[in-house]
Amino acid sequence: MIANPQEIPMTADEYLEWERHQQIRHEYIAGEIVAMTGGTIPHNDIALNLYRSLYPHVRPKGCRINVADVKVQVTSTIYFYPDLVVSCDERDRNAIKLIQHPKLIVEVLSPSTEGDDRGRKFNHYRHLSTLEEYVLIDSEQMSVECFRRGEGRVWIYVPYASGESVTLESIEFSCAIELLYEDVQFEQES
Repeated sequence: MIANPQEIPMTADEYLEWERHQQIRHEYIAGEIVAMTGGTIPHNDIALNLYRSLYPHVRPKGCRINVADVKVQVTSTIYFYPDLVVSCDERDRNAIKLIQHPKLIVEVLSPSTEGDDRGRKFNHYRHLSTLEEYVLIDSEQMSVECFRRGEGRVWIYVPYASGESVTLESIEFSCAIELLYEDVQFEQES
């Protein structure tokens, strides 16, 4: 998704109330409001391919899986909309407004958001005590990067490319990377 920062100073509580009435989604980072606009068709196809693959795997385990329009509360002053989030925490089971205890977060990269997804967002996400994996999926080439929580403050980096199986250890799931890119047309192919 493309993010556009806005200069509208408000508290987190004001943001939560204000955003309920907005037609587009907005992330909130300690006072900064960022409008989220639409992504590309490949971006959408990749997120949906992953969702379709994960849904029958995580639901029987008591986990919930959500895409795009579900807010994750990182702290009391930081709220993001990841492309996909899985929570297996009982406290999120009946959530209506936001997820607070994610196990897995996935962002599908676009040129306009890649720096933020790799930098600022990951910096904030990794402080979530329940988060075990953070996954970045490229929307312009077949490439998946997985960051797994290790001991202490260590995050283990595992890249995947064409011909490999992507493993998400947090939810005991594995699939061919090609499944995530099924029917996805890259810019140079059109």
